[in-house]
Amino acid sequence: METVSKLAEVTRGPMVESVHRGVIVIVDIEGEIIYQLGDPQYETYLRSAAKPLQALPIIERGAADNFQLTLKELAVITGSHNGEIEHQEAVQGILTKIGLTGDNLLCGATKPIHRPTANKLVSEGKKPEAIHNPCSGKHAGMLALAVHEGYSLEDYYLAEHPVQQIMLQTVADLAQVNKEKIKIGIDGCGVPVFGLSVKAMAQAYANLAKPVNLSPQRQKACEVLQKAMSEYPLMVAGTGRFTTDLLAQMAPQVIAKDGTEAVYCLGIPEKGWGVAIKIEDGGARALNTIVLSVLEQLGYLPSHVKEKLEDYYYPVLKNFRGEEVGRIRPAFTLKR
Repeated sequence: METVSKLAEVTRGPMVESVHRGVIVIVDIEGEIIYQLGDPQYETYLRSAAKPLQALPIIERGAADNFQLTLKELAVITGSHNGEIEHQEAVQGILTKIGLTGDNLLCGATKPIHRPTANKLVSEGKKPEAIHNPCSGKHAGMLALAVHEGYSLEDYYLAEHPVQQIMLQTVADLAQVNKEKIKIGIDGCGVPVFGLSVKAMAQAYANLAKPVNLSPQRQKACEVLQKAMSEYPLMVAGTGRFTTDLLAQMAPQVIAKDGTEAVYCLGIPEKGWGVAIKIEDGGARALNTIVLSVLEQLGYLPSHVKEKLEDYYYPVLKNFRGEEVGRIRPAFTLKR
């Protein structure tokens, strides 16, 4: 079995100029592989595709109810957001409810991804703050769990902290692996990130999408989280972002979350299928077209949705004169 397969081609004129290779695995809730390309045991970090899984304990352990977190606030906890005003307000809403401030966020200050918001900060002479960080929602959720459980706040981001251990166990449970087997790295925002096989990532999203094999408490948490992401897709990414536009068109039939270094995970509740994609070189420019091709090959991309997402499906490459010089296109067929 080849470790990675060709997933996308980048054309320029009549030639294929570059190729992106990677792994795609699709499993059901029983762990059976339905489709695969490349080695299902290929290991990589789940990165921000872990955020919906990390959000589950906030619901199932009662913190969400205790602090009366809204679906919109739960959605931003799952998000890698743009830092737009709507995102800032949702994160601030969580912090206010748990009695904390932006100073308690230890994700690091960074300018908003959303360029108009970043430009506005500059024009007003303001510096980026932690609340603008795309992971501030996740960190606010971690703080909510820490406050609810009575854990320390100044070190909530460290791997040995109880909050991080709870989230590690949750990821392990849904991925159906021993937590001791998960390789731990440090994410861009300072918290642990989980090294898993692509198959295990797909398994986690199969269970998230159709949690019938989970405890009633966890099943309810999965359902609440799906509802949050479906009703508030803007909170999961932001204006002009693929994941938000995909969820806006496809949820609740599909749940989706991206991760840095070209990781993408999907859940299909109707089938109980989880999909995990990793582009080997970490370059995300071909990721959107690969995701949409997977959905189309599975029969989950209606023609009207494909038309609305056409710019993501076959991205146009232009030169400095604004002329089309090439395209990015999928180059794979799913194999049972």
